[in-house]
Amino acid sequence: ACGEKSEAVPEQLRPIRWVVVTDVAGGQLRRFSGVVEASDSSSLSFEVGGNVREVRVQQGDAVSAGQVLAILDPEPYELSVQAATADLERARAFLAQARSDYERHQRLLAQRAVAQSQFDVAQRNFNAATSDVDVAVARLNLARRDLRNTTLTAPFDGTIAARLVDPFVQVMAGQELFRIDAAGGRQVSIAVPETVIAQVGLGMPATVTVPRVAEPIDARVSEIGSTAGAGNAFPVKLALIDLPTTVRPGMTAEVSLPLPRENGEPTFFIPLSAIGPGDLPGEGSVFVYDPASSTVHRTLVKPAGPLASNLVAVSGVGLGDIVATAGVSFLLDGQKVRLLDPPGDAPGR
Repeated sequence: ACGEKSEAVPEQLRPIRWVVVTDVAGGQLRRFSGVVEASDSSSLSFEVGGNVREVRVQQGDAVSAGQVLAILDPEPYELSVQAATADLERARAFLAQARSDYERHQRLLAQRAVAQSQFDVAQRNFNAATSDVDVAVARLNLARRDLRNTTLTAPFDGTIAARLVDPFVQVMAGQELFRIDAAGGRQVSIAVPETVIAQVGLGMPATVTVPRVAEPIDARVSEIGSTAGAGNAFPVKLALIDLPTTVRPGMTAEVSLPLPRENGEPTFFIPLSAIGPGDLPGEGSVFVYDPASSTVHRTLVKPAGPLASNLVAVSGVGLGDIVATAGVSFLLDGQKVRLLDPPGDAPGR
């Protein structure tokens, strides 16, 4: 009891042999060429026309929401505000006079000192003057709004993808001046032929290969177009997961999409040694490795074809999953393990 504390024994992690799921059973892995896009992108323009006095950003600049991008010559709109202000003051003066006449005729009518027709005229004049003031207020608000719109700001954080304007150029309302890509998410846009679009579903996993990026990028189908475009192909978008910082909009990409058989799930070849007993007859299980937590998770699979060179086609796993291939009867759901070889050093063990 008086001795020194013994040091904690480090946790011993069970080593496992493994394989990466890459082979789609039945040749159902389809590859599509695509282009990387920003998940959110917008074309920016002024809501009013005029002469551009300042352009404060360049193509490729990072901008934040509310940052000023360009400014029009404000003088014509300042003069419009002044004119609308003067019209409002004049309308208010007429309203004051009309109100005075109306109130006077109202008193005289109560005393039977004025005819009903004269009172009616005074009342109509008062109502018309009130409407004139309302119209003048609206025109002044529109003039002020137009003046505010001589300054173009970024709607969200992002990057200027294109700058299509220079200073001292006359532009029209709605003319595209900038394209801005939102910071953060990226997606890949592909075109899927009509012959296989029925096999593509939202959330379907895929892998994306981008030039000069060593590792494939995980992706999932996020949008499926309802109308075919050129060549009877449907637009499909895939959201990229764990995006490397080197991937930028406009890059070419190759998408590997595992398509299911007709009315079925996608099936993949895995070693027979990776399959353990399942919960039900005709069912098996595999242990899928999670790199984030260094743990394995028991996943149920269903055989979907005959054996081929000690490989069996199963459904229930996904493209890119790391599956334990030996000693599966000694593994537990959620158990921490270590791979015998890092995934980057060997294609599978």
